[in-house]
Amino acid sequence: MEKLSFKYSGTKPISQRVHVGVVGSGDLEILMEPLKEKYTQVTIRTRFEGNSDIWKALLDRFFASNDILANIEINDFGGTPGVATMRLLQALEVSNSVSIKK
Repeated sequence: MEKLSFKYSGTKPISQRVHVGVVGSGDLEILMEPLKEKYTQVTIRTRFEGNSDIWKALLDRFFASNDILANIEINDFGGTPGVATMRLLQALEVSNSVSIKK
């Protein structure tokens, strides 16, 4: 098990907490919550060691076009880079959707 940490500067806070995906074979989950700092903190827990360069490249691409402020936890159980990117975009979309309260 490896734990990776990354920080990215940002200016746009997300509006709500989000949980997408599942920790299971070939998938990953993302937990995203608003953060009052001037940076985004990303923590990744993965069962695969030695992939920090791949994660950094993936996150660099994501944050190059998504200027958000959030605390992000990723729990990886074998998700491919494509799955990770899709889950990040899914979490971002859900975090910015307007929730309707009844």
